Amino acid sequence: MGVTVNRKNIFFKPQMDRVLARRFNLGPERAKKIVARVLGLSDEEKSVVLAQILRNYARRHRSLLNVLERNFKLVVPVLKELGISREGLSNEERMLIGSYFTMEYSIEAAAYFNPSIVLSPDQSQVQETERRVLLSFRAVGEGHLSSIVFRSAVIDKNLDIRMDEVGVLLEKPKHIKNYRYKKVDFLEKLEQLHKPEKEIYRLIEEKFTETFIYDELVLFVKQLKAENELSQDSELLMQQILWLASSHYEISYSLDTSISERVIFPISDTEKNGIEDARFVRFVSDKGSVTNYATYTAYDGHSILPKLLSTKDFVNFKVQPINGRIVGKGSALFPRKINGKYAMLCREGGENSYIAFSDTLTNWQQEIELLVEPEYPWEFIQVGNCGSPLETDKGWLVITHSVGPMREYSIGALLLDLDDPKKVIGKLKQPLLFANEAERNGYVPNVLYSCGQIIHNNHLILPYAYSDQESTYATVCLDELLSTLLEDSRT
Repeated sequence: MGVTVNRKNIFFKPQMDRVLARRFNLGPERAKKIVARVLGLSDEEKSVVLAQILRNYARRHRSLLNVLERNFKLVVPVLKELGISREGLSNEERMLIGSYFTMEYSIEAAAYFNPSIVLSPDQSQVQETERRVLLSFRAVGEGHLSSIVFRSAVIDKNLDIRMDEVGVLLEKPKHIKNYRYKKVDFLEKLEQLHKPEKEIYRLIEEKFTETFIYDELVLFVKQLKAENELSQDSELLMQQILWLASSHYEISYSLDTSISERVIFPISDTEKNGIEDARFVRFVSDKGSVTNYATYTAYDGHSILPKLLSTKDFVNFKVQPINGRIVGKGSALFPRKINGKYAMLCREGGENSYIAFSDTLTNWQQEIELLVEPEYPWEFIQVGNCGSPLETDKGWLVITHSVGPMREYSIGALLLDLDDPKKVIGKLKQPLLFANEAERNGYVPNVLYSCGQIIHNNHLILPYAYSDQESTYATVCLDELLSTLLEDSRT
């Protein structure tokens, strides 16, 4: 017997007017020509063009002049080649030059999908039967570049979600590269990516201090290249050192932005082709402190790198790469430690689901253990998780995704033992959800996918994306779901 699923008639759709002002990179030779053309305008023409830019774009961006100034600074090397003094330019000329190296980017234009949901750190001004929640989405724009965006909402006692007003003045974070690296951890991850030649590895060990920040690392690399004649392989290694270092960073947003205006856009080289499928979880430590973590996959066009995002307030974020056996997509952290260890769901080989344990959040060296593999026809291709497990009095509830014939995705569920989550004590014999006729057509047909759920008012709140295009949510009675999971495991 199947479980009753209530699809809600509330949809999370992209908004085309949500645009970021990004750098427009045209290359040094074209940049020289553009700068010369701009400076060749008369003073009156410069004023007219800049006035048009401000009239047409100032209302679409927060602090547009700061954006233009920032992008002007990126072409300062071109000014030097042209023999133009930066100090000799008027403020109007700097802004005008900056505008030619700025472009609007619609972050949600292509798709708005793979949602997760967590309780907001701010539960003020809600009724006793309500909860304020934060939803995250994978937003895709031009060039299929993915970023993480947020929405705030209130879920009421009837399980209806009321979305807060969505801001359109999008804010990229301040990029902070002051992460302090530990040599032993950094070299361990480097060895996983690139097995260095013995001699260069010795030189690196001698050069690196026990801890260092990004700027010190850049200096180390410059010194190594200046002091040694490096092989082609070692030159590549130097590039990978900087590539790996750029994957650690901290970011923060202005407090006067709403959560929907904060966009986690690809920053490091490891992310230049996108940030995929953040699985957010509200993690409670042994001492009761709360941190929101998200595992996600960074993609640079060639390699994927699993990362861990952490925040307490959704204003300040820390990003670190994850080391060890958890190397594929779809890792999902348990919301608390189990028997003194962190626990993580993961997938290896793109087919089976595994579980891993670790003493730290970023180093997962212990062998992963098989949890489930394809069993039923609707999951013969693969079975993975749809986000972090949810703790219930019957066990850890894991919402899963599976792929069957015609690459049709479905959403199901597992139940794991609370004290020993390596034990599967329940598994649905039928999926919770297949794509219906209204959901099956889109960018990627027949796909349903979720990255995180919550329990509210004794119901599973299940946001999900359909056809890799838009998102909605469904609700399931928790008691019915748990009893069916246990019943299916006995028959």
